[in-house]
Amino acid sequence: MTLTEQSFQGSPPPPSEVAKADMDNTGEKEKAAQPSMARTGVLVPKQRATGRLIMHSMAMFGREFCYAVEAAFVTPVLLSVGLPKNLYSLVWLISPILGFVLQPVVGSASDHCACTWGRRRPYILGLGIIMLVGMALYLNGDEMISADFIDGPIKAYLFDVCSHQDKEKGLHYHALFTGLGGALGYLTGAVDWGETVLGYSLTSEFQVIFLLSALVFLICLIVHLRSIPEVPLRYGNEERKLLLEVTEPYKYSSIAEIKNGYFACTDLNATSKPKKGTDTSCTEAQRRMTLKSLLKTLLSMPSHYRCLCVSHLFGWMAFLSNMLFFTDFMGQVVYQGSPYASHNSTLYHTYRRGVEVGCWGLCINAIASSAYSYLQKVLLPYIGLKGLYFIGYLLFGLGTGLIGLFPNVYSTLVLCSLFGVMSSTLYTVPFQLIAEYHKEEEDLNLQQKEQGTEHARGKGIDCAALTCMVQLAQIILGVGLGLLVSVAGSGVTVISASMVALIGCCFVAFCVRYVG
Repeated sequence: MTLTEQSFQGSPPPPSEVAKADMDNTGEKEKAAQPSMARTGVLVPKQRATGRLIMHSMAMFGREFCYAVEAAFVTPVLLSVGLPKNLYSLVWLISPILGFVLQPVVGSASDHCACTWGRRRPYILGLGIIMLVGMALYLNGDEMISADFIDGPIKAYLFDVCSHQDKEKGLHYHALFTGLGGALGYLTGAVDWGETVLGYSLTSEFQVIFLLSALVFLICLIVHLRSIPEVPLRYGNEERKLLLEVTEPYKYSSIAEIKNGYFACTDLNATSKPKKGTDTSCTEAQRRMTLKSLLKTLLSMPSHYRCLCVSHLFGWMAFLSNMLFFTDFMGQVVYQGSPYASHNSTLYHTYRRGVEVGCWGLCINAIASSAYSYLQKVLLPYIGLKGLYFIGYLLFGLGTGLIGLFPNVYSTLVLCSLFGVMSSTLYTVPFQLIAEYHKEEEDLNLQQKEQGTEHARGKGIDCAALTCMVQLAQIILGVGLGLLVSVAGSGVTVISASMVALIGCCFVAFCVRYVG
């Protein structure tokens, strides 16, 4: 509007001008509330409220609650029913193999999903339902489903809807609520539910525990799915959108490759007119080749991504070899009980007492994990991600080594706090590095004045590749650790954890690439 002399003398502007100014201010506020667009065309998410990030982290709370119950009780239950020592670790192979095969498929599919609800949430909901079904089957002793399968889409969801600063903040909240969920899960396992009303109503205390787990996870999943809305992915050509075949193996799967036509599916469809009622996006033969293509793209990842995956594998192999068998270690090695003794014998009750104390030790681990997730914020400016990564592996390796050499009840419970340092490290630092790698690539595209979306790496498959290492670690342990336990006893689990962690410590120091 034009300023007149009367305007400077205090006369109010005309009503129409006031209305126009109000509309302009409203528009500016609406623009400020919306995600901004960088010069490259990259959509920069707006800053998220702390409450939204906490709601987003509730999925990790529920997931870790279920995982804590699963990790604490599966091995003792199986041994109590007479499963041989050399076979009980093989039980952990069922779910990890499924997860290792399907995790990249889910990651790539979510990268290319054009659902109006968003890219990640439909897959998180589907995997959540699978987890609930798995827990229901466990109530009848039929099957179990690993809780790690859902982790990849949750991390990719966070990366999609948050700015770089909020990603770091969100990962710390994830670690915090992971620790709290684990603490509550292990405390749930330490309670004698057989003497409660629920215990008398159901067949066993294990059914009570897993029923509570399903209820907690369902509530947390609903809160998570309602946390932050996603922006649906749109495609100009509907024939190029879901798990299509890569023609050049050195190319890494991304939305950019779909837009640039690096997939054979569109080329084949272009040569022939599709028949009525057939799927024009991809043939059945090409769908069968999807997994092969995904394996090629995973192997063709940049070297620093592969090194990060290997270090993550070392970390989870060390962590799981200790955590999955820790309560059994407490019962057999520390308390000198036996799961194979008669259920009315002193040896068996001593073993059960060791398992309960082991649950308290794992609870200490979970609480320490939550506390350390905040200590990481203080340490990060001084020692960086490399220092945090190195310290996590080193302290865990030393702690488990001391437990294996000196299996005392009180010293073991104190050293359980070092497990929490490792847990928080595994849930935050590798994903922070992934976020740093993505930011570096986006900045490089910005400097080169390229269209960011045309060369952006798919966050879903990157997170899937990283979380696949959890399943691969379980597969390796399931194949080999049971044999070692049958030969050398339960004490070998913590010694193995210590050795692998110290090897990983060297790998983290010399092989992983750090930005800045």
